[in-house]
Amino acid sequence: MALPLSGGCTRLNFPPPTKFRNRLTVSATLSPPRPDTVNCVEATSSFFDQDTRPIMLFDGVCNLCNGGVRLVRDVDRNRRIRFEALQSEAGKKLLRRSGRAPDDISSVVLVEKDRSYIKSEAVLKIMEYLELPFPQLAFFLQFVPLFIRDFMYDNVANNRYALFGYSDSCEIY
Repeated sequence: MALPLSGGCTRLNFPPPTKFRNRLTVSATLSPPRPDTVNCVEATSSFFDQDTRPIMLFDGVCNLCNGGVRLVRDVDRNRRIRFEALQSEAGKKLLRRSGRAPDDISSVVLVEKDRSYIKSEAVLKIMEYLELPFPQLAFFLQFVPLFIRDFMYDNVANNRYALFGYSDSCEIY
């Protein structure tokens, strides 16, 4: 049963089973789409007008992330990936385009013209753009279930400053 609420939201009520009646109420609300989401795609479309290479967004002050960017830059002989710090204005716009908060620096993000990847999916997609043996390694790692890959990714990402340290500014530029 759906009951319209003010603000364009709908409340869904499901009757609980008889033995749990009066103990359980399930409800959900639907929010209207955010108008700034569409504008972010339009605002960042110019990033791909003249250069269609994907953009790797990374934490500019994280030593682990900077090391990862150096590795990708060294192995990517054909320069198939561009780089941008998450903290930069362009990085914040691309984060919004990817459906993430502009101040979210919890994950590496790979932004292609029509799609974005986060966490372990971003790492595997980046590996596909690199020279041998990285695409083959990415092929085998894709068979590890996503929840396991992201669990491992999150554990490293949440402790990256303690394990690898950080710098006062982005070292890549």
